[in-house]
Amino acid sequence: MPFRKFVARLAAATLSAACLAAAAADPFPAKEIRIVVPWNAGGSNDISARAIAQLAAEDGIRMIVENVPGATGSIGMTKVANAEPDGYTVGMGTSSTLALIAQGLTPLKNDRFVPIARVTTDPLILLVPAGSPHDTLEKFIAHVKQNPGKVSIGTPGSNNLNHIFAVMTGRVAGVETLAVPYTGGSKVIADLAGKQIQAGVLKPSESKSQIDGGLVKPIAVFGNERLKTMPDVPTFKEKGYDVFPYGPLVQMAYLVAPAGTPPAIREKLTAMFSKYIQHPKFKATSEAGGALVDDLTGASLGREVDAVTRSLSEVGKKVFVAEKK
Repeated sequence: MPFRKFVARLAAATLSAACLAAAAADPFPAKEIRIVVPWNAGGSNDISARAIAQLAAEDGIRMIVENVPGATGSIGMTKVANAEPDGYTVGMGTSSTLALIAQGLTPLKNDRFVPIARVTTDPLILLVPAGSPHDTLEKFIAHVKQNPGKVSIGTPGSNNLNHIFAVMTGRVAGVETLAVPYTGGSKVIADLAGKQIQAGVLKPSESKSQIDGGLVKPIAVFGNERLKTMPDVPTFKEKGYDVFPYGPLVQMAYLVAPAGTPPAIREKLTAMFSKYIQHPKFKATSEAGGALVDDLTGASLGREVDAVTRSLSEVGKKVFVAEKK
């Protein structure tokens, strides 16, 4: 081999090795991480994402929260699925978007993402405006019975868990309700406080400020047990109303990265986000708002996501198909 060519190849190999060494020495993340929240600002998922970003900032890690609302989370999550799988874009998946996936109402599929960590699981509650004459569950159900198909119940998104419970509220009364979809919980709570709608199905975390401010009133929990943060609010179950006739349902928020994200980067993302989700400040704030925080991550989270999707598929067939007939 000519000496000049040998020297050129040696130089190229040396440069390549130097680049690899520099890349290995360059810790992830080397730039800001974008958290796509597929809902309006001010909702519970947005609040959680910003709380995580604030904790990350204390470690010198910059995270930018980007709100991309629309189509019950599908628009924002599509942006995540199409992003470069380099670890610098993650998304906040929710049971609401899973409901659309389960019913084939979006081109998205779970295999377009890799699971990182669950953020919260959230009970849902039924609220009415402050001063409503139907300010107990019994009074509200009686009102629904007397006005079939006319009682408006706001929900963040449609064909999701909130929508399911809005429908089931009518079912336990033996009639239909009028579900009104919004692009996020903050929109629902604003119209509910302004008495533009008669009720709303929301998470405690996205309505607590308005509850504390006396603008809205929770009248029932869609669950089997009362909430520690709202001990005076009864459950549908204890009042004799079954809103889970087709099996249990869970409302959750969780972080994912685009499919194809390298395993090493996924591990770093999981460790990083788990640290902030398990941080005492985050847990205390979340639990004060009625949400639950656990340590479900990676493959275990993926199995939970698939299980919730299957459950929502079955419930969707029984609730929404029947609703359209």
